Amino acid sequence: SYSFCTLLFPISHVKIFMSEIERVKTAIREIEHQLKMKKKQLAALTAAKVVVAPPASSSNFKFADIAVNFTDPMFQGIYKESGEHTHPDDREHILKRASLAGVKDWLITGGTEQESKEALEICKKYDGFEGIRMRCTVGCHPTRCDEFENGSTTISGLETIIKTGKSLGLVTAVGECGLDYDREKFCSRDVQKKWFRAQLELAKRVNLPLFLHNRSTEGDFCQMISQAKTDNILMPGCAHSFTGSIDEAAEILKLNLFIGINGCSLKQEDNVSAVRTIPISRILLETDAPWCDIRPTHASHKHIKTTFPAVKDKKKYEAGKCIKSRQEPCHLVQVFEAVCGVHGIEPSKEVADEMYKNAIDLYF
Repeated sequence: SYSFCTLLFPISHVKIFMSEIERVKTAIREIEHQLKMKKKQLAALTAAKVVVAPPASSSNFKFADIAVNFTDPMFQGIYKESGEHTHPDDREHILKRASLAGVKDWLITGGTEQESKEALEICKKYDGFEGIRMRCTVGCHPTRCDEFENGSTTISGLETIIKTGKSLGLVTAVGECGLDYDREKFCSRDVQKKWFRAQLELAKRVNLPLFLHNRSTEGDFCQMISQAKTDNILMPGCAHSFTGSIDEAAEILKLNLFIGINGCSLKQEDNVSAVRTIPISRILLETDAPWCDIRPTHASHKHIKTTFPAVKDKKKYEAGKCIKSRQEPCHLVQVFEAVCGVHGIEPSKEVADEMYKNAIDLYF
């Protein structure tokens, strides 16, 4: 002890001795910390080499995901609740998983002028990575149409992005545009209608198909589409993320639009009943990633055969693994399986090819 040492050595020597002991302890702690970090880095590198492929039965299928919100910060490890990096940017891992699952055609969605610019930049960066063909939309989501009113999004600005992107072969649709009466707190229906019409006219002017949004619109969406058809300005398109009724599906089909199906389209039994009435020939598959995952509580979950390793807590991220409840394009395989199950058919290559061809013909 310190008291015993003072009997044998001068106090100044004892203090030097004790100081050396503390220095050595600190050095040991630092080495232990560095070893721990090295182990984590090694584990991450090992996990990054792990590739998870879908079952052999579907590994040769081709899929096109017509709705990927790849501008969302979630794919860079940034979540709204914290606003900080919860885990590293893992977009390259996401691309690899999708490629292995056969999802090699992506349509990145633009929801404002700024987001559309970001979508185009993402296409420039990742088009061709892991054999993935990446294209994007340019437009303004109905709930964000107040941006037209305040000038942060303009029709001329969208048209400039479209012309630039078309010259590169990367912009292939106008949207996401349409109507959403579930969320009028973000934008009134009158403002939505005004700028939906403007974007319908824009699509005709730039000769691009439409990527459409329709949520609880009391018939107004179909009425505006019908009027555009009468006015000879309606371009081909898809009403994405369908969650409507059997009657609404029938109305959309009468307008000769495709219908986009994702996990949100397959939640409840009434959703499933509506999807069952949509011919396979008119369905386009989508994930709407990072949203709309198919959960165990969903009516369609029983049809899923393919799973991907995932961590439950994003704070415990592991490179090479999905994150629970964060949808990504590889999960399009599950949407395909669920749609087939709902229709009472086997998830065959023939069925996948029909949906794939329709998506490619429209958007790629």
